Amino acid sequence: MRKSLESGLVHAIRAFMRVVESGSFTAAAEQMDLTTAQVSRLVSDLEKRLNTKLLQRTTRHRALTDAGAEYAERCREILGLIDEAEANASGTASKPQGRLRVQCMASFGQHYVAPILADFCASYPGLKVNYSTSQYFPEMLTRGVDVSLYLAESLLDSGLVARRLGTTFAVLCAASGYLARRGTPSSPEELSQHACLRLINPSIAPEWRLKTGSAQARIFPLQWQLVADTPEVLLDVALRGAGITLLPLFSVIDAVRAGRLQRVLPGWRSPDIGVYALMPSRHFMDARTRVWLEWVGRRISPRLQEDAAYFQNGD
Repeated sequence: MRKSLESGLVHAIRAFMRVVESGSFTAAAEQMDLTTAQVSRLVSDLEKRLNTKLLQRTTRHRALTDAGAEYAERCREILGLIDEAEANASGTASKPQGRLRVQCMASFGQHYVAPILADFCASYPGLKVNYSTSQYFPEMLTRGVDVSLYLAESLLDSGLVARRLGTTFAVLCAASGYLARRGTPSSPEELSQHACLRLINPSIAPEWRLKTGSAQARIFPLQWQLVADTPEVLLDVALRGAGITLLPLFSVIDAVRAGRLQRVLPGWRSPDIGVYALMPSRHFMDARTRVWLEWVGRRISPRLQEDAAYFQNGD
């Protein structure tokens, strides 16, 4: 074991876990302020110490061996306990600093998260925020994400820690020009006679499930004119008068308020969609994660309620 506290066994384990969580030696090196060669050497030294292969290395991919996966799981718990002990001993458990990696679904983030980022950064100058977007269920451990804001009707049993921030739902909308040409449906059954613009996303059901009041949601057969995986594309197409779309309310609320889109069947909407903050399963929550959760909880949760109320009983 080396003499320096910054170059011993725990340091090598941290390097190994950075590679696991970031997916590459280069990314791990950037996070630890080391060279790629130094990180590679640390992992190699760790493998020699254990006399076992932890990672399968190719030119494009790093994959854990069975032994590596088991070792990583134990190391994640151990490092969490070490971090907690050091933070408590040094008093930094209450002082947010360092790098905070947050991820969010793009359209949701544009409407709710982007407006609060500037104030957050100004309030916590010791933090460096890495913000990224993804429409898919977060690979938090492989990408080193601290908190992911994710929307889903129901969550998978992923082992992640979930904190519910609120709920939202999707509404039917179309441009007035389209409705003038094709007519306005008076019941969900009439949607089959219209050009429908469908959002596909792994977090929501692929078919249009609609409910009214407290009744159970029903599935309605439709003719799809266009299918896309991002709300912004369908919003743009709907604004150009191409059809009726079912989109999360935060994607269309500005256009509806401005009169650029009209509600279709305002008494009908999708089932509730949960808004969650997802975190890796850890015993210890550091100050960076804690202040971010408090920030989004105080600012986003009330806005979710306000926007939902706008659509609750029609326009």
